[in-house]
Amino acid sequence: MPVRPEDLAKTIDHTLLDSNATAEDVDRLCGEAREHHVAAVCVLPEHVERAREGLRGCDVKVSAVVGLPHGGQPGREKVAGAEASVSAGAHELGVLMNLEAMWRFRFPLVREELAAVVHAVRMRSVNSGRGQALVKVIFDGARLDDKLKQLACRIVQLVDADFAEVWHGGTDEALVYEVELMRERLPERVAVKATAQISSAGFAHELLAAGAARLGTTDAVALLAGARALA
Repeated sequence: MPVRPEDLAKTIDHTLLDSNATAEDVDRLCGEAREHHVAAVCVLPEHVERAREGLRGCDVKVSAVVGLPHGGQPGREKVAGAEASVSAGAHELGVLMNLEAMWRFRFPLVREELAAVVHAVRMRSVNSGRGQALVKVIFDGARLDDKLKQLACRIVQLVDADFAEVWHGGTDEALVYEVELMRERLPERVAVKATAQISSAGFAHELLAAGAARLGTTDAVALLAGARALA
């Protein structure tokens, strides 16, 4: 059964990760998020403070992403970006898994980097008095084979992250498959997020049925308009 539009909205991270985004773009993102009551806006660290102000007093969270595009920065840089984002007001933090290290089978390094970010976010958020921030570990599903995806899920579990997030620029079917694979490999305490150009309510419902708890998209407005048209 399709999810009600108001419930669907609370699974959506309305996303703006363009390095050329302006303050006006962030304001527009936040205005749309307030209007549609999505779960969160997802922005770069430099936009966290503006997004926090733009969403003050409403039920939409601010999520920052560090380590774009493929997590290759030194771990200390990702930790510093995560700490700065939480200090600026982020309620949630997405961190890119080190893709090259995964390809080179340097799994201890991947785990150590992510564990350091999770620890830093937890310490900084608790010390801020705003409660514990969620951590989402992100990887590109098109660049890892199934065995590496399964290992990625194991690492997410070991570092005690809250979400495993897969993004994919390929077919809808590929992303649904990846969500199913991740849901099978992860314990229930670790949620799954799927990120893509999700503008169809039908596709969104497929991803939720496959086991996704959150959906990341730049097309939240179109997606919710379509869902309301079908309701």
